[in-house]
Amino acid sequence: MKYTREPNRVFAEDEKGNFMAEVTFPEHEEDIVTIDHTYVDPSLRGQGVATELMRHAYEHIKANGKKARATCPYAISWFRRNPEAKDILIS
Repeated sequence: MKYTREPNRVFAEDEKGNFMAEVTFPEHEEDIVTIDHTYVDPSLRGQGVATELMRHAYEHIKANGKKARATCPYAISWFRRNPEAKDILIS
């Protein structure tokens, strides 16, 4: 699956251009984003797509020198399972 990175969003479309998955992280303060939403189409659930979205979001946020808060339940659990990625988290 091909992932597209935008300033505050990572998303995926299928080969026909249909929206299939996304994670959003709007900037609420200078250099601080809030990971507030993940979505995966039901046809893709259980295939690791949300994990890939979060990995892309993490890399994108870190590469842009930003910090993050996680309010999305999936993002919170992803960071618990990936402690090496907590370097971008703030309380």
